[in-house]
Amino acid sequence: MFQSLDFPGGRVAFTSDMSFIAESSEKRVKCYRVLDDNGHPMSSRFEQVSKEVAVKMYSSMVTLQIMDTIFYEAQRQGRLSFYLTSNGEEAINIASAAALSPDDVVLPQYREPGVLLWRGFTMQEFANQCFGNKADYGKGRQMPIHYGSNKHNYFTVSSPIATQLPQAVGAAYSLKMDRRDACVVTYFGDGGSSEGDFHASLNFAAVMEAPVVFICRNNGWAISTPTSEQFRSDGIVVKGQAYGVRSIRVDGNDALAVYGAIHAAREMAIREQRPILVEALTYRVGHHSTSDDSTKYRPADEIQHWKISRNPVARFRKWIERNGWLNDEDESELRGNVRKQLLHAIQVAERTEKPPLGDLFADVYDHLPSNLQEQERLLRETIEKHPQDYPDGVPV
Repeated sequence: MFQSLDFPGGRVAFTSDMSFIAESSEKRVKCYRVLDDNGHPMSSRFEQVSKEVAVKMYSSMVTLQIMDTIFYEAQRQGRLSFYLTSNGEEAINIASAAALSPDDVVLPQYREPGVLLWRGFTMQEFANQCFGNKADYGKGRQMPIHYGSNKHNYFTVSSPIATQLPQAVGAAYSLKMDRRDACVVTYFGDGGSSEGDFHASLNFAAVMEAPVVFICRNNGWAISTPTSEQFRSDGIVVKGQAYGVRSIRVDGNDALAVYGAIHAAREMAIREQRPILVEALTYRVGHHSTSDDSTKYRPADEIQHWKISRNPVARFRKWIERNGWLNDEDESELRGNVRKQLLHAIQVAERTEKPPLGDLFADVYDHLPSNLQEQERLLRETIEKHPQDYPDGVPV
């Protein structure tokens, strides 16, 4: 009698006991953490961060906070058409970026401007994109917060959910073929895991052994849909094992934990040529976007609890302050300078001319096809007939 079977993928043992695999394990997967809520290290065994990097991390998180506040206010004033904040998720943005190399390729979702900020994208570049002027690299053809930068290896944000995931695997496989000492990092929210692209991507990455790090920002809400209505599994982290992907769950509001986990994930992805899945538990303190009012579907005291008691920026500040690397005077100067720079950038962006009308039809075809030539001609004729219905700041 055969006691086992050689089957594609490995040897399978037989058993006379009929048992079904449980829908979930009895215990939830533990969450990696370095700092407690008061900013005290829980252990001395963690990836160390220098004073220079730590201060830059904190400064970048503060900058991201201020940028979100001012741009959000600008949208409410009618100066921007749309905006989306990273409130409550600053540690995931900045700490993950700090753990990467500039050569690593990033495919973001839309709540990761801090990664681009860390890599050197300027206040003026952020403002130019949000206001869609002629200095915007997308030439005003995308809605605000859809940033992108060839210089910083940061793919342009794309609105459809999870489409960046299979693209990231393909990009990672190209790095593998070129034997590059780099990996691809892609971000998505818990809602993205409900898309078919997520499942296809994990399987694709595992089979092709692609050096890609999947970072899930599990903030509990996919716009107004709570995770309890999205899946019955123990979050996102357990989904990796089903596809043969090494995975870890980390406290997304602990900058040192995120830094350490992504640092290790990157090393494994490159050294072992394998995909890694990281689930970062956090909370979206702000509304999903300026088109949303989250108090309609979640209690205000829940939001306040995470905003005050589990604030990732405040927790990290306690740690660097305890190390003697920051004081109140430094903080005040930092906040004042950032606010001044950003307000100036917005003023410049508002005054800068819009992209010319012809840019609407450029950069897709080498030679403009006849149907688009006809569309452009009709558009120009319509503007000439009804100039009052079109913004006078757009060069025709």
